[in-house]
Amino acid sequence: MLPRLLLAHRLLAGAAAPLPRRRTAAAMSAAAPGTRLLRGVVFDMDGTLTVPVIDFPAMYREVLGGDEAYAAARAAGGGSVDILHCIEGWAPDEQRRAYEVIARFEQDGLDRLQIMPGASELCGFLDAKQIRRGLITRNVKTAVDLFHQRFGMMFSPALSREFRPYKPDPAPLLHICSTWNIPPNEVVMVGDSLKDDIICGKRAGAFTCLLDETGRYGPHDSLPEDVRPDFKVSSLSEVFSVLEEHFDLAPVVSESRI
Repeated sequence: MLPRLLLAHRLLAGAAAPLPRRRTAAAMSAAAPGTRLLRGVVFDMDGTLTVPVIDFPAMYREVLGGDEAYAAARAAGGGSVDILHCIEGWAPDEQRRAYEVIARFEQDGLDRLQIMPGASELCGFLDAKQIRRGLITRNVKTAVDLFHQRFGMMFSPALSREFRPYKPDPAPLLHICSTWNIPPNEVVMVGDSLKDDIICGKRAGAFTCLLDETGRYGPHDSLPEDVRPDFKVSSLSEVFSVLEEHFDLAPVVSESRI
């Protein structure tokens, strides 16, 4: 099932093709609630389920070789850096050094790992509604395993960056939908990154919810239409009302809906 899903989505959402257009949160709020089926919610981990503690700019500077290289990478990426993509074409020795730096920063983050306020309550709410929970992160499997062990919340499937291709490619989200036997348009992708989480969700055909705790992305209506999420919240506690007001929270049925 997954290869057929991936082929269809890559034909429709190639690198040069625009992202599928979806209704914005403002437009959806005017529609009658309870008309959209919701069978599953997929979360990002770092900065969404856990409090952001990794100093990503410092990591990128060290990996790339200083401020000048970091500034050039940001300019090339339209203001953001996809560090994993940057190092994919490097020589093996350079890649090894880069991954060692990344691993050191990630380990420091694991040592200070904290659950995001509202995460436990939201997971309990989804469980009570029999809504499936999945996880997609660009962190390593070790970090996912520690998260599960430390906080006692299990997500299945839980895909780390060992699953290729990783976000923002829609493949991991499509894999989860295929595993669940649920179509992407009955799933919400929740994350704190426009370039990774929201684009991944949009390319897969899922609903998208941006967690923007600090307001760094500005007003919802100011976001570019091609990356504008269906919903934008400032805390996980706000996700409760988004789900209850805009979706029919029906339990998963046994037969495939793809």
